Amino acid sequence: MKSLILIAFTFFSVSSEDASALEILSKSKLEKCEKVSESDGLNCTSKILLDLAVPSGSSGREASLVAEVVEAEENSSNHMRTLRVPPVITINKSAAYALYELTYIRDVAYKPQEFYVQTRKCARDAGADVVKICERLRDENGHIIEHTQPTCCPCGDQRRVPSSCGNFFDKLVKGKANTAHCLRLTDDWFHVFGIGQRSIGFSIRIEVKMNSKTSEVIVGPENRTAISNDKILKGNLVGDYVGYTDIPSFDDFYLVIPRQGVPGQPENLGSDFTMWMLLERVRFTLDGVECNKIGVGYEAFNTQPDFCAAPFWSCLHNQLWNFWDADQNRISRNQVPLYCVQGRFERINQHPNAGSHAFSIGITEVLNTNLLVELRADDIEYVYQRSPGKILGITAPTFEALTQFGTATITTKNIGEVEASYSLTFDCSSGVSQMEAIL
Repeated sequence: MKSLILIAFTFFSVSSEDASALEILSKSKLEKCEKVSESDGLNCTSKILLDLAVPSGSSGREASLVAEVVEAEENSSNHMRTLRVPPVITINKSAAYALYELTYIRDVAYKPQEFYVQTRKCARDAGADVVKICERLRDENGHIIEHTQPTCCPCGDQRRVPSSCGNFFDKLVKGKANTAHCLRLTDDWFHVFGIGQRSIGFSIRIEVKMNSKTSEVIVGPENRTAISNDKILKGNLVGDYVGYTDIPSFDDFYLVIPRQGVPGQPENLGSDFTMWMLLERVRFTLDGVECNKIGVGYEAFNTQPDFCAAPFWSCLHNQLWNFWDADQNRISRNQVPLYCVQGRFERINQHPNAGSHAFSIGITEVLNTNLLVELRADDIEYVYQRSPGKILGITAPTFEALTQFGTATITTKNIGEVEASYSLTFDCSSGVSQMEAIL
């Protein structure tokens, strides 16, 4: 079987955000096909192996290239051969992204608020006619929700909400003035997700057109090897050169997004990323019993020490709306946000089959991916170019007997109209081996 070495490409176009192009890493020869099983390998007796470096576009975006395999070299004779119908290879690499697994944890209120009502008959079980908005809450079955009762504080200047105690006759007739305080959770809620294992994602589409046939495969980190249906083309993703160094880890963070419809695990994460935030886990209270943390509950609010002497809205700081407002102030000053996903990362959640169990961000590093392409070569035909040549001169200095080497200088000229290769053979005297030169 003849063995060929690929030596030439013709590049038609390169499409990406920058000047990056695919590169040939090594000359790849035509090898014998070895069939391990009926489903493994190409349907061929010989194949071309192309070893390529496939870069991403600018900031990790898409990149593509179209090229022709135009020439090959025959090992046995070193003669150049032009392919009669050059295979056209198209390479498309998608944008790279980092994919993070998500685990739903709970829903939390965006802005817990404290309300107060000035009254004279505050009591834990008072009705709406006395404490108004601070009346105990009930669930959909009519049961009282625990710890939603008002907390009553006496009147005075040094209180949670300074208020007048009125005159002696008001106290005698109407009762002593006081204030009812309660926590109420607004209608704006957010889903909270734990962030788990990280992986890298992209895809490389390889298309080859040869002899009016088109073959296609798609490879990626999760599908490193693929063979076309016609068993003509095989793609193998070897790996990346050097590892990614600028991919963030969110092991100590929670992702929060606006609630999608009903409470609980959402079916999808939606496409409005304006209020998605990444916040450290230490800022949350998952059981709701800690003050000044995201997820604070009724019990923490009502049982805080020195309730009536503490400032209004105590226990309700460092909530989601505080971090959102802080980022909006930074954005208004043309600064990068600290918590909002949008504005910090590119190509948010643009990975295929996006659902509610993972989210992704674009990778901005430009790294080369090693791609090995195998192409059936059984049907390749070559154009043989013949052209007359002329020897213009020969100079062969004498050399002593028993000398191993001698030198001859030959000047030749192609007198035809097409490019061609020539071989020259010296008919030497007895005792000197025949020599052949390839021109």
